[in-house]
Amino acid sequence: MDFRVDTQETLHPTGRVALPATREPDASTPLQVEVTRIRVYERNPRRGENPEYGRIKASIRARGMDQLLAITCRPGERDYVVHAGGNTRLRILKELYEETGEARFSRIHCLLRPWTRESDVLLAHLMENDLRGHLTLIDRARAVHEAKALLGEELGIRVSQRRLEAELRNAGYSISHSRISQMEYAVITLLPLIPHALEAGLGWRQVGRIRALERCTGALWQRYCPESEGEFDMLFASLCRRYDGPDWDTDALQGALEVEIAQEAEFSIHFVRMALDGEIEGREVEFPEPDPDPEPVPQRPPDARCDPGPGAAEPGASTPGPQDGEGAAAGHDAGRTHGCDAPPRPAPHRDLPYELASQALATAPDGPDLDTLRNQAWTLAQGLARRHGIGELVAPLAGRGLGYILCDVPDLQAGESLHGDCAERVSLLWWQLAACSEMTVAPRAAVACELPLDSVLRTALEDHDPAWLLERVPVPDPGHTGYRLWSSLHEQDWNNLVRLMDTYRRIRHAAFEAGKNIWEELS
Repeated sequence: MDFRVDTQETLHPTGRVALPATREPDASTPLQVEVTRIRVYERNPRRGENPEYGRIKASIRARGMDQLLAITCRPGERDYVVHAGGNTRLRILKELYEETGEARFSRIHCLLRPWTRESDVLLAHLMENDLRGHLTLIDRARAVHEAKALLGEELGIRVSQRRLEAELRNAGYSISHSRISQMEYAVITLLPLIPHALEAGLGWRQVGRIRALERCTGALWQRYCPESEGEFDMLFASLCRRYDGPDWDTDALQGALEVEIAQEAEFSIHFVRMALDGEIEGREVEFPEPDPDPEPVPQRPPDARCDPGPGAAEPGASTPGPQDGEGAAAGHDAGRTHGCDAPPRPAPHRDLPYELASQALATAPDGPDLDTLRNQAWTLAQGLARRHGIGELVAPLAGRGLGYILCDVPDLQAGESLHGDCAERVSLLWWQLAACSEMTVAPRAAVACELPLDSVLRTALEDHDPAWLLERVPVPDPGHTGYRLWSSLHEQDWNNLVRLMDTYRRIRHAAFEAGKNIWEELS
């Protein structure tokens, strides 16, 4: 093959190389070009460095180029650009020429291809890199997304995904419409949120799962949190950014979304998980509506508070009422012990999703699952802390322990941050959460390493100084806990505190029956 040597004299005024008269205008031309007059293709799909860079450089240094470099020239430009692959080899040649100054690296044998359009060059690079297997999903997705934009400019139309599929197929790059849709999702939605995870090689299956997770959790949020409907997009974006990293874990994102839905809708984590499973499977999980609250009993006026009224039973007559169980405690006889002027006791609040989930745990053939119980403990603890202004002090602990830890002690001087709660109540609640997470009982090595370096709690644990900890989070006489905390809690908070203690016991019992040490177990 005869190679022409590119010189200034062979150029048209447009900058294009003058082809021999005997050659067809659209034929490729062998050419020898100075490496300084060739640029790498700025839209090269592969953004990261070629993992074979070192090996390729050593090969070129020893034997030179073993294949022609395809180049082209844009209309009106003097220099050339790589046409289809070869960007790595060109960079290496330039490096070797700068390092050695050897003439053999100064010029390169090329194959000049006629210019057609920008999208053709981009797709040529995409196909070449894809064949070599060095592209991540996000590399492909960015290239296809950019090709769509270029085609729109070149054709003067809005390119739909169907039209893009046809254009790519005509260019020799066949890809399904569903894959194109997934690529668009990766570039438009995920890339601004989890760039590190995508650049690290997040695959098709994971991107598809994230997309399904966003769709299904969004549907649950709309269904169960209608008053906060507009907040889901911000929540999803925030959680994605929180977990972005090379070691991306979609399970962590799903767990965080489940927790947020459970807290916002005031459902148990088990209900949310069952509802999400149903949404993913295309079915809606239905739960019975709570029993309606009983009609309020009008109070008697003060002057008639002991008047039994017409139709009342005679003194000494028996009064029908609940015979046993929880209803007896709220029945007529129980009310009489406080006098006839005692207000009727309201029916206890029922959390049916929690009850159903607890029943499912109790009747599971293999017993309750430790991870499920830990998730429930984290949900309850975080909800209690958040409603008392210390939500940032509770962090999840996956795979071991009780499902959560306390990061530090509360700032009892910051009255505003406690949302009006008295410091004493917050202090008592903090100790309840500490007890259910075994913060002062667990092995130091298992807990302290999870806490921030500047954490007061970490310092106290490492120094074995419970007295100093009690100074920072003082508590009154333990006998006052019921009066100072339990009786003052909102009904839902009280129920959740009791459930948290019950969940603590379940975790301990399940670990004992399984012969596991909860502080050594790793998921």
